[in-house]
Amino acid sequence: MNYKKLWKLLIDRDMKRTDLRKDAGISSSSLAKLGKDENVTTDVLLRICNTLDVDLNDIAETVQEEEETLETGTVARRSHGTSHRGASMSRVD
Repeated sequence: MNYKKLWKLLIDRDMKRTDLRKDAGISSSSLAKLGKDENVTTDVLLRICNTLDVDLNDIAETVQEEEETLETGTVARRSHGTSHRGASMSRVD
C-alpha cells in the first residue's frame, strides 16, 4: 500500500498529520506506519476515511511488486500503482 493520496489530500485541505491523528483518534504509531507506507488495520483506514469524508481509494492505493502464484500454479503479476479497485492481473508464462 502507499498513502500518497492521503498526504496530498491533507496538503489540499491545509491539514497537518497531527490534526488528522487527533481528529481520527488514531495512535502515533499508526500515523508513523502510514508515513512509511506500512500496513495498518482496516479500522485505522476507515477512521481516516470517516474523518475526511472520503472513500478508501481516495487515500490509498495498492502497489505490489512480488509475483503471486495462482491456485492453478501459474504466476501472475499485479500492475504497479493501481488503486485497489483497479488492480489487474496478467498471466506470465
